[in-house]
Amino acid sequence: MHTLKQRFHGMNAKTALLLSFLVVFLSACASAPLRTDGKKRPPASSDLKISSFVKTDIDTVAEIHQQESFGHLRTLMEKLYRRNPREWKKGGQPSMESAMARAFDAGHDWRFPELNGKRGAECFYLAFQESYQGDRVLAFIAGLATMIMASYNDKAELYVLDELDPQKLYNSARNVEIAVWKLSGTRDNRGELFLLSNENDATSRNMSFEREFGKLIAQQDTLARIIAEKTNRTIVRAIQSVATAVFLPI
Repeated sequence: MHTLKQRFHGMNAKTALLLSFLVVFLSACASAPLRTDGKKRPPASSDLKISSFVKTDIDTVAEIHQQESFGHLRTLMEKLYRRNPREWKKGGQPSMESAMARAFDAGHDWRFPELNGKRGAECFYLAFQESYQGDRVLAFIAGLATMIMASYNDKAELYVLDELDPQKLYNSARNVEIAVWKLSGTRDNRGELFLLSNENDATSRNMSFEREFGKLIAQQDTLARIIAEKTNRTIVRAIQSVATAVFLPI
């Protein structure tokens, strides 16, 4: 009869590691303390969970970074709606809050009919298209959200077999910078900004958008560095100017 070690022979390292975790987990379950009637005690709140065995520390760190990034996106959406209240009204929503809930609290995978299936950079182009009649804030935030998700391989939960690419994370940070440039500089045929954000004139100064975007960029850059150092991979750094900036592939 083959031993467990022999069964693992020939498997790739990651598959064998995952199976090892599962064996340990099942063993822990089998050895759970018994009650006086011979049945296993109900699990306590501190009992082992399978996720504890199939997640690495890096997986947990990455998930936290992703959650923080989407927190920043939610804040940015609210701030954009407050500066551009006409936009959430275009979507037929009864309030700004319902428009935000539709974006962040529903299981839509960021696929909205009014965006015509567009994701990532295509959403940005739609947001700043002269003829577009839909919610430009939704298009802009959906572009950021789907781009960030792509850098996580479109996964909200990560496990030991998942691999993140530090280049994708780095590229997404540069793409956020490009999106910010477009937000603050793209104007319609009348010379007016499509979407209002920061205020920096003689009468008022509001740079809170810039700070929130900075946090989002820092989240992606920090995780890219962590993954690169952990996996001993090199990030190819891009230098772009406002005039020549193009969205990088993810």
